[in-house]
Amino acid sequence: MSLFSAHQRKIGAVLLGVLLAGCGDSAGRTNGSFFNPQDVPLETYAPEQIFERGEFELNRSQPEEAAFYFAEIERLYPYSDWARRALIMQAFAYHTDEDYPNSRSAAQRFIDFYPDDDDAAYAQYLLALSYYDQIDEVGRDQGLTFQALQALREVIERYPDSEYSRSAILKFDLAFDHLAAKEMEIGRYYLRRNHYSAAINRFRVVVEDFQTTSQTPEALHRLVEAYLSLGLTNEARTAGAILGYNYRSTDWYEDSFALLNGQGLTLEAAGDGWLRQVYRQTLKGDWL
Repeated sequence: MSLFSAHQRKIGAVLLGVLLAGCGDSAGRTNGSFFNPQDVPLETYAPEQIFERGEFELNRSQPEEAAFYFAEIERLYPYSDWARRALIMQAFAYHTDEDYPNSRSAAQRFIDFYPDDDDAAYAQYLLALSYYDQIDEVGRDQGLTFQALQALREVIERYPDSEYSRSAILKFDLAFDHLAAKEMEIGRYYLRRNHYSAAINRFRVVVEDFQTTSQTPEALHRLVEAYLSLGLTNEARTAGAILGYNYRSTDWYEDSFALLNGQGLTLEAAGDGWLRQVYRQTLKGDWL
């Protein structure tokens, strides 16, 4: 799910620029000599040579190997500028390898050690992606989604002018929608089993806490269904009225209209329950 950012394109450009002439063997070449750490201790190589080997491994789609070499620079030359550069590349290589815990760890170290560096925003973005790229299934534990939201918010609030802010906002909205979808999944489960009160509680969470998501129209329609099943017509009519006010062009409105109309009921606010308060907020423009 990760967006191929400008920073990643920049990294890709660097990789494509690596001179591969004469590097057909697995050892590769650096500065005109064979780089073979199996024969010569890695400590004998300069940091830029090890860095080039990491780039070489990335270029041949070996991110795990690349991460190893970038990590070695951090170990062997911990206070050098090459260590700083290698650390962000290490986070990138681990993420490419889908080793999210190590990617997150490297990104966090970069943020801790170099908070004012130009790449700090990218490190925070990679940290957020280490959570976000694992939340593609609604049925999974939603702890990752909460962590992704928190990390994405950090990108948005700490680096609002960075090139990653807009992507973080889009991903934040998608992750927020993901949480609402989880509530809807549970609510539908209860509704199918005629556990109407439990279903209503889940749909209410969507309407009150996730009202800006794409799940809200269906949540309102499911409330119409659940309340009608309980004989609570005022609540069902009010849910339908909110649907009509905000989502008249949706199929969910059409379904609710047919359901209520079929029982001789109009779609208008009635009673004085929690949905009536939502309807008042809708009229004032305070809702959504």
